[in-house]
Amino acid sequence: MQGPLTGVVVLDLSRALAGPHAAQMLGDLGARVIKIEHPQGGDESRGWGPPFVGPDGDISTYFLAANRNKQSITLDLKASDDRDTLTRLIRHSDVLIENFRSGVLARLGFSTERIEELNPRMVLLSITGFGHDGPEGGRPGYDQIAQGEAGLMSITGPPGQPHRAGPSIADLLAGIHGAYGVAAALYEREKTGKGGVIRTSLLASVVGVHAYHGTQWTVAGQVPQANGNHHASIAPFGAFRCGDGMIQIAAGNDGHWQKVATLLGIDPARPEYATNRDRFAHRDELVNEMEKVLTTETRDHWLGALAEAGVPAGSIRTIDEVYTWDQTRSQGLLAEVDHPVLGPIELPGPVLRFDHHTSQDHTAPPALGADNDAVLDWLKGKEAP
Repeated sequence: MQGPLTGVVVLDLSRALAGPHAAQMLGDLGARVIKIEHPQGGDESRGWGPPFVGPDGDISTYFLAANRNKQSITLDLKASDDRDTLTRLIRHSDVLIENFRSGVLARLGFSTERIEELNPRMVLLSITGFGHDGPEGGRPGYDQIAQGEAGLMSITGPPGQPHRAGPSIADLLAGIHGAYGVAAALYEREKTGKGGVIRTSLLASVVGVHAYHGTQWTVAGQVPQANGNHHASIAPFGAFRCGDGMIQIAAGNDGHWQKVATLLGIDPARPEYATNRDRFAHRDELVNEMEKVLTTETRDHWLGALAEAGVPAGSIRTIDEVYTWDQTRSQGLLAEVDHPVLGPIELPGPVLRFDHHTSQDHTAPPALGADNDAVLDWLKGKEAP
């Protein structure tokens, strides 16, 4: 693969989702990613499902989602020979990603000080559940627990009924933030000649996207509440019932509201609806009044009318509808790869497009240890006099 990070070598010691997602993002940008897995079973997400696919029903679609554009080698880091191999790899790589619990990598003989000694240019990304230090720094972290501890569940779902976000968003955000940190560290290394350690966590990554929910508490002193399918600060802005289902309407300013009101036969200047502050204070009443009209026609009718009026609106698609949508496909959001067992398959693709780089070919997530020989041969070549 060619891309902005072509020539960068990434060692991916992580497993499950946060670290692998970060490494996959770097691979999408052209980095060579070497995934290091335990010989017995490898990354535990290889066993996570359903669904499982393949002739033997043993290939996890969960694993496929986070491990494209990687090579897999097997090392048992409790064995001295395999620790020696990792030592050699560290000397000739640029980035190491790990999401062990705090202190585990050091106990295996690879403290941050040891890694810096082996390769002063190494960029180390460490992802934990709740941070590497502090009173609860050693806690194991899984996505749903982090969603709850970081406040996300309290503002998701219907009022008074905490819900997890559908995707493992704490893991994914940690991976995204981690990849962002690696890119910044690689840029800094060009100026200083030195690598460094980047730390993030599931907790930090969720708190970091609280945005206006955070300032609602830190500045205004109000504890945010769940608002179901409606916006926490804007009205009307959310999901509304129509005659045959639901649509979403986003009246983000007074101009949009006036168009919505005119379309639905509501006086936009009524005192209780005149400004966003007024509309939000009377949101329940407003939603009921809008839905009385919206339920008289179909979703397609209203989506067409709203589009003609210039009001942001949309349908609520199922996942299969998203991946068959022409707009999704036009944006390169699916990556076709040739899997050694499954043949040609489509995976959710990279989210960045660079005008000066043509579309890239992607490689399928690897079988466990599939690249042992190739990586060791590459390593010997790097070490040759």
